[in-house]
Parts: sequence; C-alpha cells; structure tokens
Amino acid sequence: LQEVKSGSPPLKTRAHPPRLQMLKNAFEKKYGKSPKFYAHAPGRVNLIGEHVDYCGYSVLPMAIEQSILAAVSVNDSETIELANTNPQYKDFRVSGTEEIDIGKDNPQWHNYFLCGVKGIQENFSLPSLVGMQCVVDGTIPASSGLSSSSALVCCAGLVTMEANEKSLSKVALAEICAKCERYIGTEGGGMDQSISFLAEKGTAKLIEFNPLRATDVQLPSGAVFVISNCCVEMNKAASSHFNIRVVECRIATKMLAKVKGLEWKRLVKLAQVQTELGASLEEMLSLVEEVLHSDAYSRAEICQALGITPEQFSTDLLSSNTQHVTHFKLYQRARHVYGEASRVLCFKSVCDSQPADSIPLLGDLMKESHASCRDLYECSCPELDQLVDICSRKAGAVGSRLTGAGWGGCAVSMVPSDKVESFIRTVRETFYAPEPRRAAMEKQSLFVSKPGGGATIFIEE
Repeated sequence: LQEVKSGSPPLKTRAHPPRLQMLKNAFEKKYGKSPKFYAHAPGRVNLIGEHVDYCGYSVLPMAIEQSILAAVSVNDSETIELANTNPQYKDFRVSGTEEIDIGKDNPQWHNYFLCGVKGIQENFSLPSLVGMQCVVDGTIPASSGLSSSSALVCCAGLVTMEANEKSLSKVALAEICAKCERYIGTEGGGMDQSISFLAEKGTAKLIEFNPLRATDVQLPSGAVFVISNCCVEMNKAASSHFNIRVVECRIATKMLAKVKGLEWKRLVKLAQVQTELGASLEEMLSLVEEVLHSDAYSRAEICQALGITPEQFSTDLLSSNTQHVTHFKLYQRARHVYGEASRVLCFKSVCDSQPADSIPLLGDLMKESHASCRDLYECSCPELDQLVDICSRKAGAVGSRLTGAGWGGCAVSMVPSDKVESFIRTVRETFYAPEPRRAAMEKQSLFVSKPGGGATIFIEE
C-alpha cells in the first residue's frame, strides 16, 4: 500500500494489513472487484475540555487506534452504494444526481456517511457526484463517547473528495465535516472532526477554534491513558440532551452579554462574551456568580430579561429538538464551561513545563473535570459515575473522568505506567465481571490508548 494525501506522518501499514485484507475480501465478495482506494479516520478520546468546543473554547484530545476504514471503487453510474461489514447495519444506495436528504429522526448509520458526502458536494458545488461502491468497517464502539459518528462523517468526506478527484487541506476538511455533521441535528463544536484530521502519532493536541489550529501537547512519560466503557450507550443525534446543553449555553451567553451592555443579539458563544469584555476566565466565573441565579430559569423569565416574545424565544434560541424544554439551568452550565476552559489551559501548561509532580497535578484536573460534568453540567449517569469512582478510588488511577458527550459511554483514566496491569485487573473484576452484559463487552471496552495519527487515504500500488 502507498500512503498519499496525508500531511501527518504515514500510517504504519504493518499495523493494519490483517484488517485491510479482511476489508478487501469483504469488498470483493460484495461487488466482485477490488477497491480502488481505502480511507481511514480515527476515533478520539478527549483528555480534558468537555462541552466547551461549541462554546468557543479549546479542547485537548488525542486520536485513538480504533477507527473507521472504508474500501471504495469508483464508476460512472452516478449512484452511491454503501455496505457495512457489521450485518446489523443495512445496505443503502442513493443517487448522486439528486439532493441528498438526511433523516434526523432515528438516524441510521448511512445518514452519518451521507453528511460527509453532502458536505463535500456543497463545498465544491458539484451538480452530481461520481458513482461509488463502499464497504465500511468500524472498530470504534458505537455511542461510547469515542467519536464513532464523527469519524464516519470524516471518512465519508475523505472518500467523497478522493473519488471526485478534489483536494482540500486537513483544516478545510475538518471544518467542512464539523459543519456538515449538523445535518443530522447535532450542534457540535468541531473537536471530533478536527482531531480526526489533525492528529499526529505520539502527541495529544490542543485544538483551538476561530481560526482552527492544533498544537502538540507532549504527555508525561510516567503514565498512560486507559479507556473504559460503562456500557451505557447514548446517541447524541437520537436524543435532545446534547442540544439542550448547547441551547442553555447560548441563552447564558445572551443573558451575560445583555447585563454587560454588549450587542447580545449577535453573540452565541460564551467565549465571545469573554473576548468582548477582555476579561479573564476567573473574572468570567465571578460574573456568572454576580449575574445568574442557581435556580432554573423559566421561558417567561428569560423572555422578560432579554425583552423578546415567546415566539422569538422559540425561533431564535431553541433548536428543532429542544422546543419542548421549559426550564434552563444557565448558572450551572456557564460555571462549568468557564471552569473547564481554565482546566484545559492548566492541563496544557503542566504538560509543557513537566514539573516533578506533573502526573498528580494532571490527575487532579481530571477529577475536577468529572465533578463539574457530573454536578454542574449533569452529563454523566450512575454507571459512569460508578466506573469513574472505581478507577480513581480502587484501581489506582491518579485521575479519571467521563470523556465525550456523556450520559453514558467511556471514562478515561490516567494511570502510572507501573500500575497498568493491576489497574485493568481491578476494573475488570470490580466493574465488568459481576454483570454478565458488561463481562461480555469487556474485551472491547477496556484498553490502553496511545496518541494515534490522523485521517489518511491509501491506494493500491
């Protein structure tokens, strides 16, 4: 295999031949010919910085080995045919000459793929798309907080770009895929797509927005990160939890901005308020304490404070799947965002300076992050809290926190290198083994993760 069109270090093909060969065999069995090229997009684990990207703040993820891999052939049929190696995901086909309709109600796997296709089509204003036959293989656990859906969107964008003989930078691809995933109804901030394209092997990344950029973050050598799945699935696009938090942050932005005499109607992200005021994150936390009360706000109270009608409230501030919400916890959400944004910067600072006590310092930041996600942002769940508690208190992690959107999915734990085996054994025996369903999922749910490379295209030599 020859690696092409990747600005990051070449993916080491020796780590993937069995999987590539299996996918090639599946493709040939399905379509009776060999694929023309392969596209690979990794999942990610967010080490710290939860629910702050869509508020305009930096995040600190790394790519993981688990990924979406697609085998692709190109033809002149102007029809896109999709298949999946997992039999629970059904085949799908769509015309490349008609407008692509993406269903938001109970979204299926192919809807995420079509987001990437549509994003590339619209970016280049393509009246029609070349015919493609694709077989997709995924090793990222679905709905686990490791960005399986965004990796699928990114892989589809990469596939569509290559098949239609177009070229884009990794930054442009990340921005397009972040925007087009919103077709599925999720108002994300761009972290997942950015790290999938901009990741480099051996380093985590500080991802900053407006403009999008990625900075290497060298993690301390005396510890590793272990991912563990609580085995509760949460599909962001199929529920309203995620978008409710986006809306609450949007409303908090406008409430803070109006009190401070800013042009609140044009501000939509909490980071914009800080920028307009020229304030520090500590000063923003003080402003939250001063302006917002801890009781949930009713629609009427928000309308009165902003001087808008109930109709304007529904149209301008709510999304399609949050129209039913009647009360909003603005104080708690804003406190989490400004506090978490500060923790991200502290985390990077410790990694950059590498003091003697860097590992416990980073562990403490992770613990604080989980407590904020649990208590202020309320995006955890009992099973995830139980898992984090086991990891931190019983198994020997210096820090553990939920990662991803939450309400289920995975925890990430920072574990001293000499305690990894005992950590995994304790988590296995305490969390997975006692419950048959978890025990059956343990093999793919508990693993050490190292920083991996970003999205790549491979062609047959």
